[in-house]
Amino acid sequence: MGIYLNPGKGKFEKAINSEIYVDKSMLINVTNRKINTLEQNICISRPRRFGKSMAANMLTAYYSKGCDSKELFQGLKIAQMDSFEKHLNQYDVVFLNMQEFLSRTSSMQEMLELLKKSVVWDLLDEYPNFRYFDTNDIIRTMQDVYRNTHRSFVFIIDEWDCIFREYKNDKEAQEKYLDFMRDMLKDKEYVALAYMTGILPIKKYGTHSALNMFNEYSMLEAGTVAEFVGFTQSEVEDLCNRYGMNIEDVKEWYDGYYFDGVGAIYNPRSVVCCMQFQNYNNYWNQTETFEALRVYIDMNFEGLKDDVISMIAGNRVRVNTGSFVNDMTSLAVKDDVYTLLIHLGYLAYDLELKQAYIPNNEVRQEFINCVSVSDWGEVSKALKNSADTLQAIWENRPSQVSLGIEQAHFETSHIQYNDENALSYTISLALYAARNFYTIYRELPTEKGFADMVYLPRKKFADKPAIVVELKWDKSAEGAIAQIKNKQYVKSLQEYEGNILLVGVNYNKDTREHECVIEEWEKRI
Repeated sequence: MGIYLNPGKGKFEKAINSEIYVDKSMLINVTNRKINTLEQNICISRPRRFGKSMAANMLTAYYSKGCDSKELFQGLKIAQMDSFEKHLNQYDVVFLNMQEFLSRTSSMQEMLELLKKSVVWDLLDEYPNFRYFDTNDIIRTMQDVYRNTHRSFVFIIDEWDCIFREYKNDKEAQEKYLDFMRDMLKDKEYVALAYMTGILPIKKYGTHSALNMFNEYSMLEAGTVAEFVGFTQSEVEDLCNRYGMNIEDVKEWYDGYYFDGVGAIYNPRSVVCCMQFQNYNNYWNQTETFEALRVYIDMNFEGLKDDVISMIAGNRVRVNTGSFVNDMTSLAVKDDVYTLLIHLGYLAYDLELKQAYIPNNEVRQEFINCVSVSDWGEVSKALKNSADTLQAIWENRPSQVSLGIEQAHFETSHIQYNDENALSYTISLALYAARNFYTIYRELPTEKGFADMVYLPRKKFADKPAIVVELKWDKSAEGAIAQIKNKQYVKSLQEYEGNILLVGVNYNKDTREHECVIEEWEKRI
């Protein structure tokens, strides 16, 4: 075994031996179907700490010749598949972590030279007795090995796109790198499979992509690898049962990504840390400050700030992802920023509706952190004051609630404020702090209509009252309370056993003021 040629099973063995290991071995069943086909080139892009390197190490352990890993995979799902033994340890695997080569060199030329020299060194060590045309030429050397062995190569390339973060403004370096990758992998008989992982999809330049032979699976469209992007609902439920954590709280914090055919996808690193530390916290971005996000949401594109505030409040924004050219600098419109944030994991994406949204509490807190220190002036006041507004509801102080809503309205005055839907947007900001205690339902269906907003306390906050909010536009707050009662909205909460507060809010278009009425609902036996 070499360093880059058939490096062995050690890294994946550590993953298997970890306290928490979720079986994602069926990814191998997907890649086995691609070997030596026109679909053999696969590019997987997903956010940081979403298990990319673990998957790369798993594939390396499975395919590498000279590495007896059959026992390691016993008990995993892939071991039950017909193709398991057919491809097990049958290939010369070239494993390249591009970040390693990048960090050890100071230019693209140096990096590529180190990479080529390192791989050729392993090839010559493994096959010293062949006749080689030119050992300074990595491509010709691999061709000579294949000619003598008739054994194809599997390429596993991790962090393939780190170049576009380090050399993000160096177009010449990017093109040189892409051209090298194309020359090494495209239309080469010695390639059985090329599997690349990174954060970004494949970079486009000029009129085409240098790596257009790759099928791409991304956070926009994960296709057949969707279930391997993160943890699925059933996988997280199993972990919650094992570690005694509440699935609804875990969902609020770490869920929110979604793919058709698979459903909910959770952030894997955060779920693992939540289980191990027995606490709901922000784990995903402990390895990177929120400055990375702040750079993008502070960009001065028209409407970007408004959209971000809207998404913080729980709304969705329609996004055109087609103009994004798959780098971190060529951002021409706000849609490019949103598309980049989808790939980075800061936003989730609804493929059918073409909408982006903040997926969960963990990521939403990153946006709040950014807004609180941004140059947006007064924009963060309502968010900061939301805890006081929520407390005022609990303590039945409607005048202070009205003041809190006024503050949120001031910050959202750019919205066309002429209906109850716009009012709900303002209320969401005014009561942002409620997300810490409640599961929030907008337009909750009841027997006689839809309750505008319902706040149900999570189990650990069972001492807090449920809140039913009805919104009115140029009518009366008393009328909002009457509607809650007349349409029996509270009946939809009949399984809830705690106290309930009814909150009516009205906006008077003539005085341009909000009024609030709060009543405690008395349960009738």
